[in-house]
Amino acid sequence: METEEGNPSESLDMVTVFRSAGTAAELEALEVQGLLESNGIATVLIGDSRFPNFPEEIRVAKEDAERALAILAEAQALGPQGADEAEAAGENPQS
Repeated sequence: METEEGNPSESLDMVTVFRSAGTAAELEALEVQGLLESNGIATVLIGDSRFPNFPEEIRVAKEDAERALAILAEAQALGPQGADEAEAAGENPQS
């Protein structure tokens, strides 16, 4: 019996890069999803807003997980003030 060497679909396996539960979970997940997708990373949102006690998750392809986690860590380090500055810079790009 022949076996395939490696499985290229493994790089497309989805991994969770963000998880949140509670009343603000859906909003947080949507913000994270927007941040990652604006950086070219395709995401899948897992959750059900009808049941806020269940967690919301953002999953990305395994091959994008490291970059997604780095983007999230950078955004967290910048905090709300950094987000405001980035948004302002995007609205008023200098030529």
